[in-house]
Amino acid sequence: MAIQKPSIPKGTRDFSPVEVDRRQYLIETIKQQFRLFGFSPIETPSFENLSTLTGKYGEEGDRLIFKILNSGDYLAKVDADLLEQKNSQKVISQISEKALRYDLTVPFARYVVQHQNDITFPFKRYQIQPVWRADRPQKGRFREFYQCDADVVGSDSLWQEVDFVCLYDAVFNQLGLAVEIHINNRKILSGLAEVANISDQLIDFTVALDKLDKIGEEAVKEEMRNKGIAEEAIEKLSPLFGMSGNFRSQLDQLSGILQTSSIGLKGIEELEFVFEQVEKLGLQKSELVLNLTLARGLDYYTGAIFEVKSVAGEFKSSIGGGGRYDDLTGIFGLKNISGVGISFGLDRIYLVMEEQNLFPSIAQNNVKVLFVNFGDAEAPTVSQLVRDLRRCGVNSELYPEAAKMKKQMQYADKKAVEFVVMVGEEELKNKKATIKNMKSGQQNEVSFQDLISFFS
Repeated sequence: MAIQKPSIPKGTRDFSPVEVDRRQYLIETIKQQFRLFGFSPIETPSFENLSTLTGKYGEEGDRLIFKILNSGDYLAKVDADLLEQKNSQKVISQISEKALRYDLTVPFARYVVQHQNDITFPFKRYQIQPVWRADRPQKGRFREFYQCDADVVGSDSLWQEVDFVCLYDAVFNQLGLAVEIHINNRKILSGLAEVANISDQLIDFTVALDKLDKIGEEAVKEEMRNKGIAEEAIEKLSPLFGMSGNFRSQLDQLSGILQTSSIGLKGIEELEFVFEQVEKLGLQKSELVLNLTLARGLDYYTGAIFEVKSVAGEFKSSIGGGGRYDDLTGIFGLKNISGVGISFGLDRIYLVMEEQNLFPSIAQNNVKVLFVNFGDAEAPTVSQLVRDLRRCGVNSELYPEAAKMKKQMQYADKKAVEFVVMVGEEELKNKKATIKNMKSGQQNEVSFQDLISFFS
């Protein structure tokens, strides 16, 4: 019987030592800026009650939630008629009570409600953990991936939006990555829906509009028609697709279209504030771009919405996004708590950095010093030298077996070890070590007592 070759689920990945080191470099860079901007870390469970997640991401989002089957015989209590009907949506509620988290924002809202008496508002938190989505895997889109989120709840000040633009700029400047920070406001989209008399179809409108970059104008309009949006409404919205110019001229054009919508005009006012303040502060590596077709198809956004895209390279998908949600905690019973947050797409940022060769040189291995193993006579003394170097913060190891010298040196080469130390019979007698610099080939003889100072 043939042994089945092992595999992993589609949309998941193994990471090599180099990949892990690079991912940690990204995480540490983002984390450093989070702390500089005054955010504190929290963590939440990898799975939540299904009821906590359902209904928070729109119809499309709900379909992408990974449900967890109840323990034991999960079908035993299901009504036989439901099973016969084969209606999966009705059966799910009886066989699954938990689900893997879809994002970090809804669990954060749940956290705020549960811990509202223990936190100080405005509450600024960051969270870097994996999330799961039952999506179709493709380049830059995985079923398991990390999100790096920062949120503020308990403040409706637009200075928070300004701060988040600056936070994006600070992170990508430190990474050396030029980006565009696209911004829009859901109040403007609500105003457009109001003017076009499709307020009751706002979600259909925004979900279709959010696909403009992927499928183009005609396909978006066709999707709107398929969702039942009238041709007259689509015609009224058509100027939106062709709007150009700087942010002031676009907002001027928009003001004319939205003159009868108070909520739409409020959205314009909020965008003007953010642009003007960011302009005064100045950005280092980023450009703030007004994108009136940006919708981000998540139901909970109510104000500013962000999306970040790389300027150079072939990979043009979103590498970050977020927005304001005025009452997300309200769904869990805590009313009138405004929040705003952004997310960094770690996996996609990795692809862009790799494509543009922006990662700093990171060794495949963190071992600085490798001691050659000559045998049982030398090994006890050498292991003590390794111990002393480690205690002084020098990454060191002793090759485990007394193998041929060629094999041990090949191991050092493959692991990119900086120095190889040889303590053979003669060195042991003289209490000295021969040190070879693997890059230059230079050799030095150093006494045991001077080893620490040599590598410090």
